[in-house]
Amino acid sequence: MEYLGFLPLLLLVAVAAIQLGIAAYAAAQAGTAARAGARTAASYDAYASGESAAWGAISGWVKKGGFEYSEGGGADVTVTVSLKVPSIVPGLDDWEATRSSTMPRE
Repeated sequence: MEYLGFLPLLLLVAVAAIQLGIAAYAAAQAGTAARAGARTAASYDAYASGESAAWGAISGWVKKGGFEYSEGGGADVTVTVSLKVPSIVPGLDDWEATRSSTMPRE
C-alpha cells in the first residue's frame, strides 16, 4: 500500500527529470546552431547562408517546435538562435532556449 501511495510522486519526479533533460538538450542544440551559423556567416567563401547552416545543425525533432535566427555585428558576426523547447508536460509550452555565438569576419 505504501508503494502505491508513493508511485505518483515517483512518476512526477521522473517526468520532471525527463523534461529538464529535454530542455538541456534543446539549449545545447541552440548553442551548436548559433556556432554553425556564426562560423558560416563570418566566412567569405561559404556556400550557404548562416541561417541555413544553423538550421542544418539542429536535430529534426527539435526543429518542429520553432526556430528563430538573428544575425548582426560589424567586424564580428553575432548569431542568436532561439528554439522552442519540446514539452512532455502539458502547460510548459512556452520555454525557449536561446544561445548566441560571435565569430570574427575573415
